[in-house]
Amino acid sequence: MATAKKAAAKKTTSSSSSTSSTASEKKAMPDAADMLNPLKGMADRLQNLNLTGGAGKLLDSGRKDLQALMQANEKSYQGLQAVVQRQTEMIKTAIGEWQTAAKGMPGKDPKENLSKLDELGRQSFQRAVDDIKELANLAAKSQADAFDVVRQRIQANVDEVTKMLQRK
Repeated sequence: MATAKKAAAKKTTSSSSSTSSTASEKKAMPDAADMLNPLKGMADRLQNLNLTGGAGKLLDSGRKDLQALMQANEKSYQGLQAVVQRQTEMIKTAIGEWQTAAKGMPGKDPKENLSKLDELGRQSFQRAVDDIKELANLAAKSQADAFDVVRQRIQANVDEVTKMLQRK
């Protein structure tokens, strides 16, 4: 039994020494998995880059981009609220006018009632056209304001990149 233990000990030491030589060969020569993974070692390459203050600038730029998007989104939302509020006011006004006209019609001459309805219909149609123009202008202005915020941020990004490229 002692001989079996000695033989097993010799076998494990010889296999461990062959394993260490195989491991050093693997480090020297990349295997297929290393060749298929182009991102391996990316951390080492990124650490060797000279990015003095670059990470801070990148984070600051990203923060400013997000702020600009939030501001543009807020302007767009406020514009939508203004359009909906104005549209509601327009509908209430139109309903009030029609109710007033309907209350004044009973008991009068049918021809006169028809002429009043005709006139009210023409006025309502003209008001509706004017209201549509007003709502379109409100929506266009709010979208233009939101786009202006994004445009200014894009211009700032272009200016920052231009400055960085001019330094080198």
